[in-house]
Amino acid sequence: MSSSDLARRAFLARIGVLGAVTGAGVLLPPALAAAPVATAAAPPLPILVDLLRPILAELARDTLNGLTTFVVPGPDNYSRAQGTPVSSPGALEMGATDFMIEALDHFVPFPDQLAKPLSTAFVTALADTGIKLPDSLLGLIDLQVSTLDKALAIVLQNDESLPLSLVIALLLNLLATQVNPLALNGVFLSPFARLSFADKARAFELLEGPDADLVALLDGNLPQPLRGSVSGLLKFVGGALLEFPAFGAFSEWKVFDKKTRKLKSRPAGWQLTGYQPAGPVEGWDDFRGYYQGRTSVED
Repeated sequence: MSSSDLARRAFLARIGVLGAVTGAGVLLPPALAAAPVATAAAPPLPILVDLLRPILAELARDTLNGLTTFVVPGPDNYSRAQGTPVSSPGALEMGATDFMIEALDHFVPFPDQLAKPLSTAFVTALADTGIKLPDSLLGLIDLQVSTLDKALAIVLQNDESLPLSLVIALLLNLLATQVNPLALNGVFLSPFARLSFADKARAFELLEGPDADLVALLDGNLPQPLRGSVSGLLKFVGGALLEFPAFGAFSEWKVFDKKTRKLKSRPAGWQLTGYQPAGPVEGWDDFRGYYQGRTSVED
């Protein structure tokens, strides 16, 4: 196996794709597969692309679960894994991950000029080979990894159906393995979700700081005149990724009925903050009718 193949394999592992696909059983090392080595190849490319999409969606959701619980911890497994569980409702109970996916995939909160170079970087970038891969990922045969690589490129280069939540998840996973290489393996699907609270904070320090490796990875894919402005764009992304989970968690997102345009129950955020203890009001007295009893106005 060439050094570039090894680096590409390491990169696929660092962004969480290789582990997620192996965990789903789509690719298995010959030693674990029932088929002999000669037939333990990956599915044909079109089939693998179809198989890959739901796996990547789960990888994105798992990564964003790790992100939203980093912002608003609760009694869930992600909060326990990062070392900050609390008994009160957290991001998952408040629907913050669903909010994030909806917002990222249907309302782009940061420049599209960065989203496209990000996806391009995930298609083309290599990684240093200083990180030791788990044995389960080293056992895959070259043809499997090569076919997976091509399938990922097809998914990421399809502008019409590329969910931005996936791009963000891959970015966070790359940072996660930079902070802690041991995050390549463990519970949860994504490396970022496996980090401790302190390590997640360090991953955001890299995202918002002058991280030379990350800047170099993205800067080469940015068009002019944006080239050279990656650091500023990443600071914006980092801020948005911390603000949106909090906004989603403490909004009425989870309990708002779009058909009736009413709340189905009292939002958990209202309960935690003591907001409107007597329930919603239909406007404050001071703002009803005309000012000082007037019933009409003239020029």
